[in-house]
Amino acid sequence: MSTQRPQLNLDQQLVIVTGASRGLGAAIARAFLREGAKVVVNYLNSADRAEALAAAAPDRALAVQADVRDPAAVAAMVARASQHFGQPVSTIVNNALPAFQFNGDARPHADTLDWAQMNAQIEGSVRAALNTTQAALPGMRAAGGGRIINVGTNLVQNPVVPYHDYTAAKAALLAFTRTLSHELGADGITVNMVSGGLLRTTDASAATPDAVFDMIAAGTPLREVTTPEQFADAVLFFACPWSRAVTGQNLIVDGGLVKG
Repeated sequence: MSTQRPQLNLDQQLVIVTGASRGLGAAIARAFLREGAKVVVNYLNSADRAEALAAAAPDRALAVQADVRDPAAVAAMVARASQHFGQPVSTIVNNALPAFQFNGDARPHADTLDWAQMNAQIEGSVRAALNTTQAALPGMRAAGGGRIINVGTNLVQNPVVPYHDYTAAKAALLAFTRTLSHELGADGITVNMVSGGLLRTTDASAATPDAVFDMIAAGTPLREVTTPEQFADAVLFFACPWSRAVTGQNLIVDGGLVKG
């Protein structure tokens, strides 16, 4: 027997985008604002950028500082968002990335990688997703549903450059996405991942030579490197009612470079 659950259009949603002051996070926040959603622009250090983004839609955007690795800070952010907008958080986008540069020459190799580097990425990806999920869960359950969308990487399927720490953390986040989807489905909460390749251009990819971008573009069916704006549109799919029967999935958005 099927259960009819409430489905919110994008312009009815209250969305928290972590790490939303710049790069991919800012593109995701702008995409939700474009569709009429209320958006919390979470940031850690980039206050000016976050406030500027929020100022573009002052009635529907709120900049909130919170370290997503800190459960108390995340709980306070969720509470403030609900109080400010007068509704529970309906959608979480776990985008925040610990300090990282996609620089193949400077990456830690197998014989130099230490656990502190590995743990920094796990804390920033998996612990952050645990914190946001636990903080938003009561409101989502009370509302009869919600959306959790995690940002991953196609390096899990195709580790063409062995960024050990970053890729291992995102692989763990993918596993967490799937186990959460199994448990939270009964509450009407979907949990999915959107995984990109190297994006053109974000702060994290600023150290990547143009020749690498050109090589990636030549290898994709679309003959281009995915932009943050293109990636953000795919995130919207998992938030909107059209994806109501999709959970536990990993959608790779990289111009067709990696399959599956």
